Amino acid sequence: MKDYIEERAVELANYIIETKATVRQAAKKYGISKSTVHKDVTERLIQLNPSLARQARAVLDLNKQERHIRGGLATRERYLRLEHR
Repeated sequence: MKDYIEERAVELANYIIETKATVRQAAKKYGISKSTVHKDVTERLIQLNPSLARQARAVLDLNKQERHIRGGLATRERYLRLEHR
């Protein structure tokens, strides 16, 4: 694996753990695709640093469980903004 990919995977994991970021937020911050973030954190990182990979995966799993709640809140906010126009 290329050095820059290894560094990116570790940096992504640290960012996700520290900020509780979603895959989408991490992808936007680093200017890469969601697929790349997911692959870096779930596949590549496990070979480099299994402990860090488990921590990052725990955050991603929690975000996935809460995804439907965030989506509902976003929809609610959208319609509340439309009512106030």
